[in-house]
Amino acid sequence: MDLSLVVCTRNRCRQLARCLESVGCITFARPWELIVVDNGSSDETAATIREFAARACFPVRYVFEPKPGLGNARNSGVAMAGGAIVAFTDDDCYPAPDFLARIWSAFADQSIGYITGRILLHDPTDEPMTIRVSMTPLTFPAKSFINAGAVSGANIAFRRSVLDKIGGFDPLFGTGSLFSAEDLDAAGRASLFGWRGEYRPEVVVSHHHGRKAADIPRLVRGYGIGIGAYHMKVLLQEHQFSWFLRSISQVRRRLRASVRSVLWETVGAAMYAYIYLRQSLDRSDRKVRTAALQSNKD
Repeated sequence: MDLSLVVCTRNRCRQLARCLESVGCITFARPWELIVVDNGSSDETAATIREFAARACFPVRYVFEPKPGLGNARNSGVAMAGGAIVAFTDDDCYPAPDFLARIWSAFADQSIGYITGRILLHDPTDEPMTIRVSMTPLTFPAKSFINAGAVSGANIAFRRSVLDKIGGFDPLFGTGSLFSAEDLDAAGRASLFGWRGEYRPEVVVSHHHGRKAADIPRLVRGYGIGIGAYHMKVLLQEHQFSWFLRSISQVRRRLRASVRSVLWETVGAAMYAYIYLRQSLDRSDRKVRTAALQSNKD
């Protein structure tokens, strides 16, 4: 198997059905598979996947992951994937027919560990959020800080070896978890491990997200908290002080774009710092108790 395409979903069987119809139009000459991860749905998601799989001309694998959160769901998809390249898109996206062929071509350069691509707005009446229309290719050098918005999980792909090296996606991150930005976090860790990334505008999906003006404040809050948590993780977990300083230096630019988003970033950073401290104290407590038990045995 050369390439695995992973789509994660939860209680959105109608959107998923449209996504799968688009996936069914993909043309790719090499061996590939579709993996659909059901992240604990209670609607007709399972039936929708089974019906599509019965008529698909390529392998379709169904995975049920009860633990909530997109990070958990994507990890379950990766665990099932047999491809050397693992690509991801969302259940409200429509990949172009040459989506996989373009991804495969992008990884011809063996120094590339991950790529992200163009995201078009499918419905012009939707708010132009979570899209990326630039036609200018970009390179993210190895060991460089990945800025918020540089990559998107709606159109992203990794070498399987890279995902294995970084330990997959962080379960704390991703829709349905405490923080968003699981895509940004994974790309950042890939960069830290020495892999180069690229933005490839020829790799295209259309995003049919359905969000209107009233949905934007909630979206800004969720993304802001996720970005702030990512920046704090860079400092505390990854020990990249220079990266953290770079994220702080960009606050002025982000303030011009959205004061509210930066305020939510502060909340996310504080939340992650609290979780990290609590986990560190728990680990220390376990070590002390283990040492005490060992001492009593001796």
